[in-house]
Amino acid sequence: MKKLVVKVELHDDRERRKAMQVVSRFEGIGSLSMDSKDNKLTVSGDFDPVKVVNKLRKSCRTEIVSVGAGKEDDGKKDEGKKEEGKKDDQVANLVKAYQAYYSTPVTYYHVSPEETPNCVIC
Repeated sequence: MKKLVVKVELHDDRERRKAMQVVSRFEGIGSLSMDSKDNKLTVSGDFDPVKVVNKLRKSCRTEIVSVGAGKEDDGKKDEGKKEEGKKDDQVANLVKAYQAYYSTPVTYYHVSPEETPNCVIC
């Protein structure tokens, strides 16, 4: 679930209606609200924010205010945090194992002073 807040320049109700229609056509939009006072459009749901902003920019001037995770429903948020914690631990363990197995070799070069003659720039 994602939440996108975009500031749009809309001058009348026709442009407002057009912006709402453009965004509402995307698949996965959960809710759509418009603050006429601040000209902010808030979109939440399972959608691609990049596609929404690109489509809006074709019809009006848009500025991204914030993009982030939206609120989860029905207490699923706690379960998601537990699963994310487990996944993070698994990923950390895999990274440690990978680094231990595929460690980068350290190569040292030693140049003796006898090999390099004294250079004098004339």
